[in-house]
Amino acid sequence: MSMRRDFLIKAPLGLLAATTLARAGGQAAPPAPAGAPPTFGASAASGPEVTAATFAEAEKLMQVALSPAQRAQAAGNWRVSMAALQERRTGPRKLAIADDVAPATLWRPLAPAVGAAHRAPPGRARFVGSTAAPALPAADDDIAFAPVTHLSRWIATRALSAERLTGIYLARIARLDGTLRSVITVTAAHAIERARLADREIAAGKYRGPLHGIPYGVKDLLDTAGIATTWGAEPMRNNVPARDSAVVARLNAAGAVMVAKLSLGALALNDIWFGGQTMNPWLPQEGASGSSAGPGAATAAGLVGFSIGSETGGSIVSPAMRCGVTGLRPTFGRVARSGAMTLCWSLDKLGPMTRGVEDAMLVLAAIHGADPGDLASVDAPLAFNANAPVRGLTIGYFPDWMNEAPAIDVDRAALAMAVAAGMKAVPVSLPDWPYQSLNTVLFAEAAAAFEGWALDGRFDQLTAQVADAWPNLLRQARFLSAVDFVQADRLRRLVALEMARIFSQVDVLLVPSLRDEMLTISNFTGHPSLTLRTGTVGVRQARSDWASDPARPMPTFASERQVPHGVTLIGRLFDEGTVASVGLALERAAGVVRLRPPGF
Repeated sequence: MSMRRDFLIKAPLGLLAATTLARAGGQAAPPAPAGAPPTFGASAASGPEVTAATFAEAEKLMQVALSPAQRAQAAGNWRVSMAALQERRTGPRKLAIADDVAPATLWRPLAPAVGAAHRAPPGRARFVGSTAAPALPAADDDIAFAPVTHLSRWIATRALSAERLTGIYLARIARLDGTLRSVITVTAAHAIERARLADREIAAGKYRGPLHGIPYGVKDLLDTAGIATTWGAEPMRNNVPARDSAVVARLNAAGAVMVAKLSLGALALNDIWFGGQTMNPWLPQEGASGSSAGPGAATAAGLVGFSIGSETGGSIVSPAMRCGVTGLRPTFGRVARSGAMTLCWSLDKLGPMTRGVEDAMLVLAAIHGADPGDLASVDAPLAFNANAPVRGLTIGYFPDWMNEAPAIDVDRAALAMAVAAGMKAVPVSLPDWPYQSLNTVLFAEAAAAFEGWALDGRFDQLTAQVADAWPNLLRQARFLSAVDFVQADRLRRLVALEMARIFSQVDVLLVPSLRDEMLTISNFTGHPSLTLRTGTVGVRQARSDWASDPARPMPTFASERQVPHGVTLIGRLFDEGTVASVGLALERAAGVVRLRPPGF
């Protein structure tokens, strides 16, 4: 802080002294003589008058301190130095920047360090899935909850038609989603047409692969040609894109069948959208968590075969935990985001939410890869073997984290399962740094992405207007310091180096899923994560993504309600295959993956 204060004091004195002396009342200096270079602080005066008292109040927001003389100097030339930098927004030469224009600076997860832990795994793409599937069940509900690995075998062998499977899911949506509110738009006509096409192609011997004929849903921030894409937000209810997003186009090419656009908390925050709150199938008195609330709830309730969610700071991990499904957040850049709503250019990721680990990898295999519309996307080999052994792998853990909240016995039992499967548990550590400061980048990018919404009043149309909802948070973010943004970006590089150090020691990390530090760290470094159910926990109070409000307490229960609980695995960059192998071992050991929410 003292170094920053010294800079604020000395830089204007050194750089601007001549022009400051030439000013009176904040007016621009007279024209410079021929041959004089341009200088800082010589703009035409713009913006409202400010005083030393203005700066005294602003110091409270920035948590810096100026002397009375420094405040007076800053106020004296503000209108001809810094105010003009806001011309893009305030005019006279206003410039509106289109939503699809990304910043010039790209985050490359592999760039901060050189070493095995920060290089993409060598070799070529190789995918080896399981092949066995039981006989087709008689009951539609049993078919609906079957994993994609089974559904695909039944469809490939024509024991089950894509049209029948699509009808099963559409009927379940109509019957069950009224209490969940996980679906924003049902795409029935589109789905039936796609299912019939899949059946004709398979009958003709044109089998596209394991997603051919499988019904799915996507979080409603992915563009779908001719079908509304609402972002869960009131001003977007009638937004109908002309083109499919890259992920939807790839799922179409794989022969998958979209049956629904699924809910998200408005503009990808939590679980409240313009249609209400999306609820948890396991405990309908609480929200499904978010922001991939619809993908989590619909997948858990057997309304779709699989779904696509997105994550910026926990939006796949949290609903996967709450709803008891498997959430795979790929390495940043692994899946192209072209045609997806932007919240944060350097953080947004798209990934599968499924009812099993192998299903998640099947979906990732279909959607990964670069696209010209996403400058951060890359092509990297994806290797996975459902039969790969895990014995001998090293699994890192943070001893303190495993023995304090939010970790519970289920987390500790999962680590014991890994050891029982032949993995070596290795304690690891991170420096005690202010990781929350990284979120300066999140808030600044999000405020930039939705600047127009703040300025033209669209934020006021959103249902959620509490203090911890986007309207207030992103208006507040306008007052974050640009200097602190750059320092947070530098901290991000340091944190990436620390993660590289850890992954030079272990193959994967096992962490409590909702440990705040690792949610923040791994999203900013771009490492892949896999969240999966490994047990059950009893709760006596409904949980919420929102800050506690004494005026609106959460429901309580006289007896414990049993709900899913799981852990999260973090892997090396672009090494989702190893993460999935460990996840499969835990999934088999835990034996809870096929449990269903009562009433669904």
